[in-house]
Amino acid sequence: MLRGPVPDSYSGCVVDEKLRTTIIKIHGSNVKACVVTTGAGAQAVSWLLGVPGASRTVLEALVPYSVKSLYGFLGYELEPHVSAETARAMARAAYFKAKQLAEPGERVVGVACTAAIVSDRPKKGDHRCHVAAVGAEGGHTYSLKLSKGLRDRDGEEEMVSRVLLGALAEAVGVKPGVDVPLDDGDVVDEHSEGSPLARLTAGDVDTVTFMPDGSVVTDAAVEGAVLPGSFNPVHQGHEKLSEVAAKVLGIPVSYELSIGNVDKPPLSEDEVLRRVEQFRGKRPLVVTRAIRFFEKARLFPGCTFVIGYDTVTRLVSAEYYGGDEAKMDEALSEIQRHGCKFLVAGRLKDGKFRTFSGLSVAEKHLPMFRELSEKEFRLDVSSTELRQRQSGDAA
Repeated sequence: MLRGPVPDSYSGCVVDEKLRTTIIKIHGSNVKACVVTTGAGAQAVSWLLGVPGASRTVLEALVPYSVKSLYGFLGYELEPHVSAETARAMARAAYFKAKQLAEPGERVVGVACTAAIVSDRPKKGDHRCHVAAVGAEGGHTYSLKLSKGLRDRDGEEEMVSRVLLGALAEAVGVKPGVDVPLDDGDVVDEHSEGSPLARLTAGDVDTVTFMPDGSVVTDAAVEGAVLPGSFNPVHQGHEKLSEVAAKVLGIPVSYELSIGNVDKPPLSEDEVLRRVEQFRGKRPLVVTRAIRFFEKARLFPGCTFVIGYDTVTRLVSAEYYGGDEAKMDEALSEIQRHGCKFLVAGRLKDGKFRTFSGLSVAEKHLPMFRELSEKEFRLDVSSTELRQRQSGDAA
């Protein structure tokens, strides 16, 4: 996408004929979009709305310009504000907003930009933008560092807007995209080298989804329910619980594996792939870096987490938050703000079948939780027990 000759002038945001043609194709793509931009890129919204047919594309356009407004849009604080990570988080939130606004069955994308360009105060850092696009099939991030002092504000705004519009064009399948006139001093990055898991470890992407057919996508939106676990190994309890959850909730269920752990070193790529192989032909497995549930909620807004009694006990215990009741309340409140819920399975413990109803939880958080009865689900097996059995068999 980032290409094109250097023009004689860098000032003025003008819709040239090629831009107009691209926007007409975007409007004719039959894809709906939510566009969010902060710092720069608003000209791209103006271009989109200025060409007839915008109502066929634009569901909503937002400019959360202040830090407080951006936090309000995301539902949590994220720093630095101008980064690829923030752009991806904004695009993911835009995608889910598009899903809410679109009609059932319509294809949607979320496109977002965060930028720092020429202003009335000198900037110590680089003039730059990060743009991300997220759709059902995955996401892509574009980063551009602008040559400082080469362009005025209008010129930098046009560059950022072209990157943003080009990201939308590619996301809806319009190619070739938008020309972005680069100078020798400009630095661009459209993708990261290495395997998807290496990119995840490096922080270049937030999720890697392994599909049942063996295909792999990065930063794909996840909808429905999510069953987190270490899956070492996957056992019939996981599989039965996912089946029951899908039936009870009436929504698809994906598994989630975090490469991080509070008490242990991160999983190696080889170990992750070993665990991934267990899911081939079953349900999607989403690999993340999210250790805590408020981090998972940022990645999967609106999802229902399917968890067991041991997990929910830690989730609602101040001890899990260093004994800090306020930290526990804030974590649960953030999960709630992201529209996430929990479906909780019981467990046989100390000779008694324990369920969520036996726990003490603040009343304001109770709407997030739904309990599976013993009749709906009970299977007294754990990964630890299976590993012990396997170790005994091997001996």
